[in-house]
Amino acid sequence: MLFLDRVDAGRRLATRLGALRGEDVVVLGLPRGGVPVAFEVARELDAPLDVIVVRKLGVPFQPELAMGALGEGGVRVLDRDTVRLARVGAGELAAVEERERAELQRRAARFRGGRPRIPLAGKTAVVVDDGIATGSTARAACEVARAQGAARVVLAVPVAPPGWERRLRSAADELVCVATPSPFDAIGRWYLDFSQTSDEEVLACLSRAAALPATAPEPSRAGSGDDPTGRDEEVELRVGAARLGGHLVLPGNAAGVVVFAHGSGSSRHSPRNRFVAAVLNQAGLGTLLFDLLTPEEELHRANVFDVGLLARRLVDVTRWLRTQPGADTVPVGYFGASTGAAAALWAAAEQDADVAAVVSRGGRPDLAAARLPAVRAATLLIVGSHDPAVLDLNRQARARLRCENSLAVVPGASHLFEEPGTLRVAAGLAATWFTDHLVPAGRPAARA
Repeated sequence: MLFLDRVDAGRRLATRLGALRGEDVVVLGLPRGGVPVAFEVARELDAPLDVIVVRKLGVPFQPELAMGALGEGGVRVLDRDTVRLARVGAGELAAVEERERAELQRRAARFRGGRPRIPLAGKTAVVVDDGIATGSTARAACEVARAQGAARVVLAVPVAPPGWERRLRSAADELVCVATPSPFDAIGRWYLDFSQTSDEEVLACLSRAAALPATAPEPSRAGSGDDPTGRDEEVELRVGAARLGGHLVLPGNAAGVVVFAHGSGSSRHSPRNRFVAAVLNQAGLGTLLFDLLTPEEELHRANVFDVGLLARRLVDVTRWLRTQPGADTVPVGYFGASTGAAAALWAAAEQDADVAAVVSRGGRPDLAAARLPAVRAATLLIVGSHDPAVLDLNRQARARLRCENSLAVVPGASHLFEEPGTLRVAAGLAATWFTDHLVPAGRPAARA
């Protein structure tokens, strides 16, 4: 998985389009799944957002094969070579066009809600979808945008199959993509949450985008920690001779900061940890995801399971965090997954440990067994009900803990919490635990 959801994908895609900021741009989302992605792009570029409603004209006996497309404003793009080779008669073409035109008008009326289409004449049209499969709909959208007068067309997507540029280079003036994984299979494979986008979500995105010009400008994501709007930025952590990459998010007036310790073979880019971090951010908590090892260190398998080394890294990174404005006085928590959970508990057992709460997801606390009685931070162990071996290890570990602790079993979840909805449950449990236990002096604890 590359993206948490369409919002995450849109934000990451927006970073690839920053050069367009300040140009005369209109961002066009393909309904329905492309619109939440396009909303994030439009917000980052400070550009208007609209939908581009198109209907592919499929060959009658092979509907997936496009012979043209229809767009609003009477736009009709026809591939006459395909029409000729498929031997589609005038009557057949007219019937397909009539049916698709009616559907286009219905969808346009639904999504626009009485709002006029944003004119594209002389502007740069950025056509956005949540991914490319065959590319036929994206191609049709680009052709419609050009037919509506766009001076330049940019096709931008978070994910596409390798070689997609060859298939679509003639459709747009510029092609932008975050990732082209192989093997590709399907768009949804690269999202942790690829649930269907509803009409209501499309309408909400359009309404929010229309209101953006009347709101205050978006704060800088790399602002100072003294800025109440907070920070959201990539950082480099210097730990001894090692240089570790990290991602720090500090909401304004954060109630606490949670440092993540990933499992073996993972990194700060872990989609599951990033999903949990997003839930914690929504709860008003800061998060720091970082690589426990350098790329060179990862080549030596022994380092990956050296829990003592990983715990020392966690302690050193916590000290670095304390030098950052906005994180220098608030409580710190650790969130560990798999072997990272052992490192978090090991670090929390240090005599001068600067940690108030620990959450373990699918963790291996047994790898820190000798140190468990010394842990003083309130500890929550989260395990899936379909992960019996690890569940047994966590039950044994809990018996060794002397601090406030709890064991939460998520029904239907296996070790990686890949089953629909299970990771969200685990993230919610973590958010509640941290908001209850990361309480600055003088601030009452939040209770569910």
